[in-house]
Amino acid sequence: MNTSSYNAESIILLEGLEHVRKRPGMYIGGTGKDGLHHLIWEIVDNAIDEVINGHASVVSVTLQADGSLTCEDNGRGIPVDIHPKAGRSTLEVIFTELHTGGKFEEGAYKTSGGLHGVGASVVNALSQALHVKVKRDGGLYEQRFSRGRPLAPVARIEDARGHGTEVTFAPDPQIFEDTAFEPEEIARRLEIKSYLHRGVKITFTDYSQGSKKSQTFKHEGGVVEFLDDLIAAQGRIKVTPEIFFTERTDDIEGSVEIALAWTESTQVQIKSFVNSISTQDGGTHEAGFKDAVHKAIREYIEAHDLVPKSLQINSEDIREGLSAIINLFIREPQFQGQTKDKLNNPEVRGHVASALRATLSNWLNHNQTIAQKIITRIVQAARARAASRSAIKAVKRKTAISHRLNLPGKLADCASDDPTESELFLVEGDSAGGSAKQGRDRHTQAILPLRGKVLNAEQATLKKVMANQELMDIVKALGCGMGEALDLSKLRYHKIILLMDADSDGHHISTLLLTFFYRYLKPLILNGYVYLAQPPLFRVDVNKKTYWAADEREKARLLKRHQSKGRVEIQRFKGLGEMMPATLYKTTLDPDSRRLMRVQIQDERVLETENTINDLMGKDPGARFIFVQGNAHQAELDI
Repeated sequence: MNTSSYNAESIILLEGLEHVRKRPGMYIGGTGKDGLHHLIWEIVDNAIDEVINGHASVVSVTLQADGSLTCEDNGRGIPVDIHPKAGRSTLEVIFTELHTGGKFEEGAYKTSGGLHGVGASVVNALSQALHVKVKRDGGLYEQRFSRGRPLAPVARIEDARGHGTEVTFAPDPQIFEDTAFEPEEIARRLEIKSYLHRGVKITFTDYSQGSKKSQTFKHEGGVVEFLDDLIAAQGRIKVTPEIFFTERTDDIEGSVEIALAWTESTQVQIKSFVNSISTQDGGTHEAGFKDAVHKAIREYIEAHDLVPKSLQINSEDIREGLSAIINLFIREPQFQGQTKDKLNNPEVRGHVASALRATLSNWLNHNQTIAQKIITRIVQAARARAASRSAIKAVKRKTAISHRLNLPGKLADCASDDPTESELFLVEGDSAGGSAKQGRDRHTQAILPLRGKVLNAEQATLKKVMANQELMDIVKALGCGMGEALDLSKLRYHKIILLMDADSDGHHISTLLLTFFYRYLKPLILNGYVYLAQPPLFRVDVNKKTYWAADEREKARLLKRHQSKGRVEIQRFKGLGEMMPATLYKTTLDPDSRRLMRVQIQDERVLETENTINDLMGKDPGARFIFVQGNAHQAELDI
């Protein structure tokens, strides 16, 4: 392995490490679960960068029994010699200074997951402990850090053959709400990375549950295999068995791989990645993809005169049911924010569009049987959309009076007739409902109190569901119908918020309601209309300042942070009904200060969601017994 081109001169020092611990959200997006796991991807992406650029072939990730995480690669190994400008070991500079890394120096990497010199130092700053081992130049070197500070200089431990880097870190409990990593999430993300890099071998070993569990990910089929597996896991049906694939590599513009297929689903699913990083919010590469698909399909339709003149086909019709993977590698990605959720490079739009448009047009023209099925699918979407537009116009012609007919008597409705600003709170109990009615914003917030635990819709027949007063009151209040008759254009509220007590009974009622929504009002979840309120369980007063804690863990963190600042008083709310209307509004109803959690079903977890609801809420007690046995160690007593 030639390491001469990757040395101290390859690392450029831009500025010192500042404010990371004070403002972690600026660098990792937050201190919750997503921010915690973002630390892993910063370190893993460093190893993947070695793979992308041909310096490594194996990446190993280990979740240790003590909760720390280790990432190891067989790449070149981080340089350990003295940095010419910093006067310290290059390894120490990379892990203690912001904006340092081999990715800044032109020629050190062709493509990388971003400015990961930032990533290494940020992970170090937010870790209680971090330990780096490096093999290169015939030796094994190590250095230890705590909360971003080196505990000792880099030391050569022994002579060693081979090359590579091993980083072990433990997140800092002073920073993160919870420092426990989720093995399932790690495994899922690692498998995705193995799809994006054909031939790379990624191993994941988990010791966190008290025993060793190992998985190895290697997918020779790359993004085509990824898309096929994704569609199958979601239970979707492809319009044609074939998946279209194209790739282009350019020394200047980088490389792009695209796999796509149309399905019978009405949902559009485009998953894009830049240098192996998921760009959840899209960007210029997705814009280029959409341009190319639209133009290629338009050209084929017009060339073969396949659509009636009276039918108007738009971009939504063309993309309906489309599933695609875009896997892009470029030299200098410009991301929006350190968390890299959106790509901003303007030149990429044309690069991706030109890579796809001609090859997709050629594929359609040379596979006209396949093309005919795809166009038929698009025409069906256009006709359905036209019918929907007519229905919406008919609904809009109805008067505001008819809009409010047949509403349940206990509903305290809002004054607004605009669904986009109207909110419906489903509240546990008449007592809490009374406080909510008094504290709400009457113009935009409606309250529907529910009595007791609602029917389990997973076990009940449709006849029993239809006969249940509480569930039917919800359907009447929403105004959009249910099941196959559901019409989103008639939905009266675009925020449906489940507001239950912050205890086990409240969680149970929320679960029962979510089960009903999933089985009979699923489009409301899929379109992002359903939310869970996060009312506080505790009020913590420190001197004259008030804090709110959602659970025991957050309360403990508040006490630890403020225990030396004066007198502390704690109040535990037995239920929402105990809160004064003004307090309930401030903590739970006020859009400026409340916490809401949107209910979502991730595309890759559709099948898992279906199985979980069937197992936990269905009639078979055996599945629940297995679940309880496997998760009993996580149970907590709620008194």
